[in-house]
Amino acid sequence: MIAAATLITQLFLSCAALVGLFVLQSVLVRRDPWEPINRRFLFGVRITMVLFTGRVLMILTGIEAFRILVLFAAAIIPLAVLILTEGLLRRHAPAAIKAVVGCGAIAFAVSSVWYSASIDPMRLFALLGFQLLGFILSGWLIVSRDKASLSASENAMVVRLGLSLILFIPLAAGDFLLLYIGLPIQFSALGVLILCWLAIGLGRTHLGHRATLVNLGVMVTAAITVGAMIASFAMLGRDGYLLTIAAIMTTLFVVAILTDARALRLEEQSFGLLHQLATSQMDDTMAFLQDLQDHPLVEGAVVVSQESLDGLQDDTLAKIFQAAPVLRKSDPPQLGATADDHIAYLFERYTATHVMLAMPQPRVLVALSMPSLSASPSAELELQVVQRMAMLMANQRKN
Repeated sequence: MIAAATLITQLFLSCAALVGLFVLQSVLVRRDPWEPINRRFLFGVRITMVLFTGRVLMILTGIEAFRILVLFAAAIIPLAVLILTEGLLRRHAPAAIKAVVGCGAIAFAVSSVWYSASIDPMRLFALLGFQLLGFILSGWLIVSRDKASLSASENAMVVRLGLSLILFIPLAAGDFLLLYIGLPIQFSALGVLILCWLAIGLGRTHLGHRATLVNLGVMVTAAITVGAMIASFAMLGRDGYLLTIAAIMTTLFVVAILTDARALRLEEQSFGLLHQLATSQMDDTMAFLQDLQDHPLVEGAVVVSQESLDGLQDDTLAKIFQAAPVLRKSDPPQLGATADDHIAYLFERYTATHVMLAMPQPRVLVALSMPSLSASPSAELELQVVQRMAMLMANQRKN
């Protein structure tokens, strides 16, 4: 029973690592796959995907030849980490470090073709030593960096890479010493998932290091606590404890990665109206408003001309939009009965949740139906920026 559970858990961890790496790759490609840092990061991500793909194929097929993928990727990973570290620090590593890591990667990559265990455990011990040396050298470059030469965001990226290395080193060592220290499975997948989660979180600048570390501690503590409780209830042995905790921790980090990636995507889309400002025709107010109608966030926006407002009092409309250039149905200004009637008419006539003043003379309004904006402060702010820009364009054209 434990043997089957070990195999299934190992497969689950490897597949989860592939999911995390694939999500991270998608985030990097969506941002800019040719940006220098992203290009270096993608190299490391894809090499690590090769390693876990080899593990999955070995478990599913039982074919030992897939061990070539695992050994090859394990040999290249220290080189990928060094390449990424150089990019983050914006300086080359000393020639001696490059020579050691580069030559070691080539030597062990060539040895991966000999996938049988006939030269192990000697090769595995040597590969472990090479990986640890590569990680330590990259860590030393990070610790000894000139912080003043890097921006705040660059320092944040470097710190998170360093944190990932600190967590990954013992997990990687455990993979190689699996049989010698009695571990039931290889735990390096957890280090990879933590790296993916930390890297994706870099795109959410409002989350600081303290919040990130607190969240990391909460997830790890929760997984250990719940896993220990379940293993205790089921009266499992030491291996059962480790397998249960690993499965729960893996699940938590996969969910966190998917959630953060989705939140990052939504945050990127939320700036769509600001992008509209940057790409629209800035010398023609009506062309700007027509482009605005086609934007997904405000699809179906209605441009209300002066002629369509003939039945309303001009001075009342002026008072309304002087008080609130962007009218919200959920929070209209209180300006008296006549103004209330005008506001209610505008919302009902155009089935709108927001009505904004686009041009003062001749008066042009834009009616929008976006209920979700009532719970989105950032989108509300973007809509106010759009309104202000439309007014500035109209005034400039008038002058």
